[in-house]
Amino acid sequence: MLRKASSFPEEMLEHVLSFITSDKDRNAVSLVCKSWYEIERWCRKRIFVGNCYAVRPEMVIRRFPELRSVELKGKPHFADFDLVPDGWGGCVYPWIAALATAYPLLEEIKLKRMVVSDESLEVIAKSFKNFKVLVLSSCEGFSTDGLAAVAANCRNLRGLDLRESEVDDPSGQWLSRFPDSFTSLASLNISCLGAEVSFSALERLVGRCPDLKTLRLNHAVPLDKLANLLRGAPQLVELGTGAYSAELQPDVFSNLAGAFSGCKELRSLSGFWNVFPGYLPAVYPVCSGLTSLNLRDANIQGADLIKLVSQCRSLQRLWVLDYIEDIGLEALAACCKDLTELRVFPSDPYGAEPNVSLTERGLVSVSEGCPKLQSVLYFCRQMTNAALVTIAKNSPRMTCFRLCIIEPQGS
Repeated sequence: MLRKASSFPEEMLEHVLSFITSDKDRNAVSLVCKSWYEIERWCRKRIFVGNCYAVRPEMVIRRFPELRSVELKGKPHFADFDLVPDGWGGCVYPWIAALATAYPLLEEIKLKRMVVSDESLEVIAKSFKNFKVLVLSSCEGFSTDGLAAVAANCRNLRGLDLRESEVDDPSGQWLSRFPDSFTSLASLNISCLGAEVSFSALERLVGRCPDLKTLRLNHAVPLDKLANLLRGAPQLVELGTGAYSAELQPDVFSNLAGAFSGCKELRSLSGFWNVFPGYLPAVYPVCSGLTSLNLRDANIQGADLIKLVSQCRSLQRLWVLDYIEDIGLEALAACCKDLTELRVFPSDPYGAEPNVSLTERGLVSVSEGCPKLQSVLYFCRQMTNAALVTIAKNSPRMTCFRLCIIEPQGS
């Protein structure tokens, strides 16, 4: 006989709920009965709000008194395409002020497409004594002064991610605000920063954080300094590099190749914007272990690109420009049998004439050679219905397929 829901011991139900991470499932649990509602509200540690105006901060605080992690989204997705007018809203300060009063033990704040002021960052830095993770994705309105306050005050910070945000940078010295005793950082993403950062401060920070697994650099970190960072953090699992266009220098190449050889745990690599092809072999020592390769912003072409991809036989995820062409995708299909996600972006989406040879043939080859393929985003100028049928038959695990056929635009 089934027991009544209300007869479960509270401790048992709390333990069961700790394994339920889906917001949808947690919400369903709270509707079972009044006692489950009460238990769920008291043991909920994380909350996601998909629209910062859908609910008031006070309502969230009243409903969930023990939160440790808050994720908020502001402007709608099409804001990325400049379809949302200036001054639309999405200011996070009212949320931060309310959270600071209600949750002194809050550990994580993740924001997307929101306006974040330096004042908001200063409140975060001074209000949460055990703060650990700050993610600002596609956010705006703040500067490195606000980041400096976070660096100086959040002594237990494990993650700082500024992905695709707009950051005013009056000074590149904010990294030096991390105390010399600070060692807890596990993830750092500064790829969006336009100005140079203090390399000496960055090098010291990376070198004294033994748990650092993710490091995404901005384009201003010079190639000849990258080897020093890698030697200071051989435990890296994810690396995003800067923009390197300098001519080949044998000593720089040798140092870089040696540093990559020491990165035995590296699984994800991105960047190499405009890299001089002669430096690519320096990366080969880590290629066999890579499961993710993002070359969306890398102008690597022809045989150099094919050889790089062909080294990555464990690849599961590849983002690349259409410079890979049909012949490169055929090589990918031949060597990367575990591939689950492929995204091929246009190098010149508005060109009047195609400057690459990318058709349905390349994608058909991938569908034939990569039986685990699940997700595809494909920009090309030619695709037939017959090819789509073949791709569908070859890819029974496909769950996401986005095809963009580019029409040449006249001048």
